[in-house]
Amino acid sequence: MSKNIITLLVFSLLFSFCSFKPSGENVITISGSDTMYELNEKLAKEFMIDNPGISVYVKGGGTRLGISDLIKNRTDICASSRNLQPEESKLLVEYYGSLALVYLIAKDGLSIYVNPNNIVNDLTVDQIKKIFTGKIKNWKEVGGKDTVIIPVLRNPNSGTYLYFKEHVLDDEEYTKNGLTLPTTKEIIKFISENDNAIGYGGVGYKEGIVQIRVEGVFPVEENIRNDSYPITRYLHFFVSETPSGNVKKFIDWTLSPKGQSVIRKAGFIPLWDYSL
Repeated sequence: MSKNIITLLVFSLLFSFCSFKPSGENVITISGSDTMYELNEKLAKEFMIDNPGISVYVKGGGTRLGISDLIKNRTDICASSRNLQPEESKLLVEYYGSLALVYLIAKDGLSIYVNPNNIVNDLTVDQIKKIFTGKIKNWKEVGGKDTVIIPVLRNPNSGTYLYFKEHVLDDEEYTKNGLTLPTTKEIIKFISENDNAIGYGGVGYKEGIVQIRVEGVFPVEENIRNDSYPITRYLHFFVSETPSGNVKKFIDWTLSPKGQSVIRKAGFIPLWDYSL
């Protein structure tokens, strides 16, 4: 294992729990989206193999935290599963004198997760909205068993939480009877162990759950790429200024055939149909 990857492993816990920003011309820091956390780790690992001597530190915690880190100059790159909100843009302008630059790095289908034992395998967007706002409470109302639905939600710091609220719930409030969990991994684990649970998250997470059809369409690459799957979005990198040096090298590498192939292997949708 190369020296810079060992360095990443040694210091990853420190970066995860502290607010300091590792510094140095051969250090890149990424903070933000939980949906993108494992993807960013894979990108960092492959980039460091291709670029010995450069260390990439990855921190999760949610899109809101990543944007806050960017505003406070605690990270080089904010990983985000949503666009900036007006107040966040205002704070960036006040701090840096300019808006953040955005790079689209991948597409994602916001998948609906259910337990493999659940007989419901297709929901409309309206049914999903009613489940997560509490208007539909029993699986029999959507063709399932006569059991109470357990909606599982992301925490409010999550870009996915906000995107789902805006684009699926039409800005209605989430049900007060939902279970809130901090990470997609924890949502996946809970749903895999509870037949009546339902949740949502990135298309790259598959183990232990079933990603059902929405409006009759599966969240697979072709359907997400051509937008026939109803809940699609882009994944973003935000930077506070025009990137240069190693930060530019990492972003350019992520958008290259090699980086896009890592995105596909991680279960997300590359921007272009690279065949590597």
